[in-house]
Amino acid sequence: MTERPWPPAEPADPRPSGAYPPPTPAGPTPPPGPYSPPAPAPGGYPAQGAYSAQGAYSAQGAYPAAPLGAAAPSPDPFGAPEPLVTPRALTLSIATVTTALLIGGLSLLPLPYGATLPGPTFDTLGEEGGVPLIEVSGAPSYPSEGELRFTTVRVRGGENAPVTVYTLVGGWLDGAVTVLPVEDLLPPDRTPEEIDEQNQALMISSQENATVSALEELGHEVPTVLRVADTVDGTEAAGVVEVGDVVVAVNGRRLVGFSDLSEAMDAVRPGEAVVLTVERDGAEQDLEVVTVDDGSGRALIGVLIDPEFDLPVDVSIQIENVGGPSAGLMFSLGIINVLTEPDETGGEHIAGTGTMDLTGAVGPIGGIVQKMVGSRADGARWFLAPVDNCAEVVGNEPAGLRVVAVATLAEARAAVEAIGAGRADGLPTCADVVGR
Repeated sequence: MTERPWPPAEPADPRPSGAYPPPTPAGPTPPPGPYSPPAPAPGGYPAQGAYSAQGAYSAQGAYPAAPLGAAAPSPDPFGAPEPLVTPRALTLSIATVTTALLIGGLSLLPLPYGATLPGPTFDTLGEEGGVPLIEVSGAPSYPSEGELRFTTVRVRGGENAPVTVYTLVGGWLDGAVTVLPVEDLLPPDRTPEEIDEQNQALMISSQENATVSALEELGHEVPTVLRVADTVDGTEAAGVVEVGDVVVAVNGRRLVGFSDLSEAMDAVRPGEAVVLTVERDGAEQDLEVVTVDDGSGRALIGVLIDPEFDLPVDVSIQIENVGGPSAGLMFSLGIINVLTEPDETGGEHIAGTGTMDLTGAVGPIGGIVQKMVGSRADGARWFLAPVDNCAEVVGNEPAGLRVVAVATLAEARAAVEAIGAGRADGLPTCADVVGR
């Protein structure tokens, strides 16, 4: 009889050495619980597919089940580590970054478009840089509690302020921005410097016209030398009237100011001859000239006048970095209000736009939609618009802004007085003008 050792030797572990952690010694069978597990297999591992005492499922012979509430078992420290980034994720990441860089780069490229956007407004009755925008000497001036704002438009386009994808898309989505081919805003045959110089010259001319018109509206006489600067090719004045001639009368009517010349021509029909009395070389002489049609049924002599004014009141307008002629109307109204007591605005915030000529006529301008939006943003409740811009105004008025249509400085002044006095209900709107 062969003698056997006690206790019996543990059977050898059939797994290769180092492939698994050492086996857990077999312990006593746990007491019956909600689940009664089978007895442990030799070597202390649960049998394949068996439940542990806590009821957790253990993977096939790999690890003992973790006790209830314990942390999950760590990955196999001896196996191959899982990759941090899969090839698919890496490809997607590279594609995303590349696309973002391409979009970002394209969005910064200049495009052959221009855009007009709402610009700032300026109160002609206020100050700029601590200096009154309008100052007068030679007559009393009076303060105002209201505002008379002239309006501006910001222009993007060209090499100094190129339009990008962001501006282009934003302009298409924003009704206050107009996008158009850049050559429609910035002539390709003009440099930005030349355009700025022209706009500054137009601003100076508008201030001069506004001053003369305002003073004449207030009843002042403004003596003017009407010197001929040039003649228009194709008219009879060319070759008859000379550069440097001073026009002193039309059909025997003596001229004191430019408005006198305009009124004299109101009585002439296109194609009729007029007698110009000019001063040349210190002597007066009469010249007969056949007039031409200006395209709107008004008679023109065919000369360009460079007026020289003798202002009875000195007016100074202080504004920088703003060009163009469209502030003329509001300059005129500002000058009138500064020289008038009581305050015609009645404390109201009024904005507007329009060119002003020496006869007091209000002319059309560009960018009126942007100017209305900018006015409302700066607190204006009223807006004076040239009659010739009314078709663009209707349907584009910002909420809270009432628009009044005007054709002359006299009409605009009457509108300001009515607004200031609370009698604005009967003022003409652009809808009234378009519906005529």
